[in-house]
Amino acid sequence: MLLIFEDAQKEHLSFLTNLDADVLREFGRISLNFIKKGANTKIFQGAAQKLKVSVETIQHGVEGLMYLLIESSKHMLNDIDFQDSIMALGFTEDTRSTLLEIYLENRKEIRDVLDEMSLDLPHYHNLEWRLDVQLASRSLRHQVTPTILLKLQTEDGGKKVSHMLQTDPVNMVHMARVLEEALQEMKSSYCRRIARNIK
Repeated sequence: MLLIFEDAQKEHLSFLTNLDADVLREFGRISLNFIKKGANTKIFQGAAQKLKVSVETIQHGVEGLMYLLIESSKHMLNDIDFQDSIMALGFTEDTRSTLLEIYLENRKEIRDVLDEMSLDLPHYHNLEWRLDVQLASRSLRHQVTPTILLKLQTEDGGKKVSHMLQTDPVNMVHMARVLEEALQEMKSSYCRRIARNIK
């Protein structure tokens, strides 16, 4: 699989094509700190003074490299796919090998950071249901009032939680229809593409 870059990302990464290996490694270190701890503008200012460029240029270069490392780690690109992805960006063979080295050394750590940042939401475990029908009461002798009782079990981090719900058949049919529409939507190519990029 090859990464696809937008024009803005290509422009951000183009600044890095002219740097030597040591400076590129420093950019890799700054990008990794950015991924782990967030932006540090003082580092951008110091790098901008050393390289005699604007702070925005440094920041864009770091953001471009950060995007490259995150996307490559997310898709677990192998050596060849990584190098093929950045070949069209104008990197020399030396800078490509330096970027590959930075990527391979830090890919596991980047994936760990991404895992920590991802949402861990409760998910479905089990569902039990029962249909109750009230046929009459003291005041109304000829009534039929159906209700559906649901016991929904969700699992969150190995811990199971039960939720008791009650609804009528009309709402139950509506919920089932909405869930079926959501499942059909998940089968669309657009949703599959988004789900593939989230993983």
